[in-house]
Amino acid sequence: MRRMKIKPGILLALSLSLAVPACVFPAYATKNEVEDEKKKKSSLEEEKKKVEATLKDLEGLKSDAAAYVKRLDQDLNVLGAELTELEGKIASKESDIQVAKEELEEARLVEENQYESMKLRIKYMYETGGTSFMDVILESKSFSDLLNRAEYVSQISQYDRKKLEQYAVAKDTVEKKKAELEYERSELLDMQETTKAKQASVEKLIDEKSTELKNYESKISAAEGQLTEYEKDIKAQEDKIKKIEEEIKRKEEEERKKAEEAGKKYNTVSIGNISFIWPCPASSRITSNFGGRESPTEGASTNHQGVDISAPAGSSILAAASGEVIISTYSYSAGNYIMINHGGGVYTVYMHCSQLLASVGDQVKQGQVIAKVGSTGYSTGSHLHFGVRTGGKYVNPLNYVSP
Repeated sequence: MRRMKIKPGILLALSLSLAVPACVFPAYATKNEVEDEKKKKSSLEEEKKKVEATLKDLEGLKSDAAAYVKRLDQDLNVLGAELTELEGKIASKESDIQVAKEELEEARLVEENQYESMKLRIKYMYETGGTSFMDVILESKSFSDLLNRAEYVSQISQYDRKKLEQYAVAKDTVEKKKAELEYERSELLDMQETTKAKQASVEKLIDEKSTELKNYESKISAAEGQLTEYEKDIKAQEDKIKKIEEEIKRKEEEERKKAEEAGKKYNTVSIGNISFIWPCPASSRITSNFGGRESPTEGASTNHQGVDISAPAGSSILAAASGEVIISTYSYSAGNYIMINHGGGVYTVYMHCSQLLASVGDQVKQGQVIAKVGSTGYSTGSHLHFGVRTGGKYVNPLNYVSP
C-alpha cells in the first residue's frame, strides 16, 4: 500500500499545534492601554486637587507678600524635588526598557533558530517518507540488530521531541519577553504622565505667584513695610556674601604667605584666566541685562547685578566653572540660590532656582548640574539670574561668557 505523503508546511503546523502550549498574552497590550488611560487621568486629577488645595491655603497670606512668597516657594521646592526624583526613575526605566528590548531580540533569534532546525528535520522526514520507523525495525537481520535499530529509532524520536520542546520554550520565552517589555513601557508612560502633571502644577503656581507679585506693585507703594522687608533681605544676603568673601580672602592670603615663606610658588587666580561656560544650556534668551533697568516689580532692584536667562522650570543649571560651593540656601529675595568660589576673589551666583543639587563644601566641576531653573523668591517668571563677582563687586557676566 502506497504511503500518503504530507506536505512539510502541513506537517509543521500539525506538530506545532500539538506541541506548543497556548499563550495567554495577546490581551495584555489592550488591558494595559486601558490602565494607562486610567493612570493618566488619575495623575492629572490628583495634581489638580493638590494645586487647588495649595492655592486655597495661600489665600489668607495674600496680604503679606513675604509670607505668601515663602509659603508658595516651599510648595515649589517639594514639586521640584518630586520632579527630580521622577527624572531619575524615568532614566532608570528607559534603561530597563533597553535591556528588555535586547532580551526580546535574543529570544527571537533563539526561536528563529529553533524554527529553522524544526523545518529541516520535517523536510528530511518528508523526503525520506518512503521508509517508516516500523520498516527499519522489521528489516532487522537478528535480535541484536533489532535492538540496535530500536535504540536508533528511540534516539531519533527523543531528538525530535527535544527539538519540539526547545521550540516551544523559545516561543514561550518570546511571548513573556514581549509582555515584560509592554509592562516596562506602561510604567514609563505612567511616570511621564505624572511628570507632565507635576510640571503643569509648577507652571500654575508660578503663574499665580507672578499675578500676585504684580498686584503688590500698587500695594508696596502705599505700604512701606513690604518694601522694607524685601530690601532687608537683599541687604542681609549681600552682607552674608561679603562676610564669606572676606574670610576666604583672609585664608587665601595666609596660604600665599606660607607658600612664599616655604620658597614655593603660589598660583594666583584672576577672572581673566578663568574660562566660563554658559550656565543654562536650555536657553540663551536674556530677558534682563546687567546694570540699569526698569524694575520688573515694584521694589525690585533697578541696578541689576547679573543677567536674567528665561528658561523652562526644571531646566538644568550648570556650574560655569569649577570651584567650591560656599552658599546653597533660600532667601525671600533671591529664592533658592547657589554661590561658587572659583579662587582669586572670583565667584558666580545662580538665583531663583526650583531646586538646589549641590551643598556647601561641595567641589563642583565645570558643566556639572548644580540646580534647576525655577521662580523662587521675588520672581515673576521662570528664569535663572546669573551673576559674576570679582573683587567684592558684581560685574557684567556677558563680558566673560556668551550663549
